[in-house]
Amino acid sequence: MASVGQPPLEGEEQLLEANLAFYDPLWQASRLVAPERFNTWPLVSSLLRQPQTRLEVGPGLRPRLPLEGTSFVDASLAAVTKLREHGARAEIGLVSRLPFPDGAFDLVAALDIVEHVDDDEAALSELTRVAAPTSMLLLSAPLHPSLWTKFDDLVGHRRRYEPADLLTKLARHGLSVEETAVYGMQPRSSLLLDFAVWGLTHKRETAIWWYDRVGLRLVARFQQKLVVVPGMMDVANVDEILLVCRKTP
Repeated sequence: MASVGQPPLEGEEQLLEANLAFYDPLWQASRLVAPERFNTWPLVSSLLRQPQTRLEVGPGLRPRLPLEGTSFVDASLAAVTKLREHGARAEIGLVSRLPFPDGAFDLVAALDIVEHVDDDEAALSELTRVAAPTSMLLLSAPLHPSLWTKFDDLVGHRRRYEPADLLTKLARHGLSVEETAVYGMQPRSSLLLDFAVWGLTHKRETAIWWYDRVGLRLVARFQQKLVVVPGMMDVANVDEILLVCRKTP
């Protein structure tokens, strides 16, 4: 059994500081966006059951699982504080050391998480540890190292995955992929992407204000419907993927 509630190791602490240097200012200046606003909501709704124990790791202020009845863990104090202000059950923690017993949750979500940690094997091990047998896990991951951009550096990505390697890694942790969908809200335009990176690097407060008050609202309004397909989809031109996995007994 993995250890629970221990402080981060030295390498983890350095990486945590680098990630929080970007995300803490973002969450301090942002407002919470309800899960129903995102195109993932129909999929999430289809996975909700009563009774059901749920966990979302690293939601920031963009949770995809319902606030009511879900446990949230995030490394950012700013995010945890605002989640609590909205009535959510949230606490500070790391994906590599989740403060929960084995098999505690029927539904686990970790979106935009595993690519941020040095030891993604430890992260996947913890996510599956706290998941009950035959439970569902929602994971996302950026694909294709050849598509690496300045934005990956800016937001603290440690890797992009080769699709075959990702599937092998999931299987090693007892996760079978049942459904997949194209995921993510990164700008497709290279010019827009460069402008976003420049703004968040040189004019962070202004860029965050525009992102939170204007950009996110536009993206949420015009985001395409999430198209979920059985099994592993054709990922030749997919930048980031959402995976609906089941923990095998």
